[in-house]
Amino acid sequence: MHAQSVELLNKAIADELTAVHQYMYFHFHCDDQGYDLLANLFKRTAIDEMGHVEQLAERVLFLKGEVEMEVGAPVKKVHVVQEMLEMARQMEEDSATAYNQWANQCSAHADSVSRKLFEQLVVDEERHYEQYDDELESLERFGDRYLALQSIERSKSRTLGGSAE
Repeated sequence: MHAQSVELLNKAIADELTAVHQYMYFHFHCDDQGYDLLANLFKRTAIDEMGHVEQLAERVLFLKGEVEMEVGAPVKKVHVVQEMLEMARQMEEDSATAYNQWANQCSAHADSVSRKLFEQLVVDEERHYEQYDDELESLERFGDRYLALQSIERSKSRTLGGSAE
């Protein structure tokens, strides 16, 4: 009865798992370069996306479907911060667009709970989009100084006996 919803929910799981992997990759590289604020943003977003996977999987199981844990795309090896942020922003925009469409499809075949889940995911993805967009604006406004300040803050923290995490 809800086979179409299960298919869409599993597509979303693949999308979210792709985001988790990509954002953790960005987290590792930003952390390695001393960009703590950006590293933490990518890590927090990856954790949010893991929560989305859980919500989606719970819905699939409720509908008596099989949870497919396939990643949608391989991790892209991006090391330039601006490119990371641009890619992340695009990923969030693409997800919000797809989830809006899928919410409508679920509604069309009388699955209002899956529709509501997709609508809530759109809210989260748009919030993530805005966070990445704000970071891009700061990077454009302040250039490399923006990144240098993050690196200096980490050095100050370590010098004063703080943790790097």
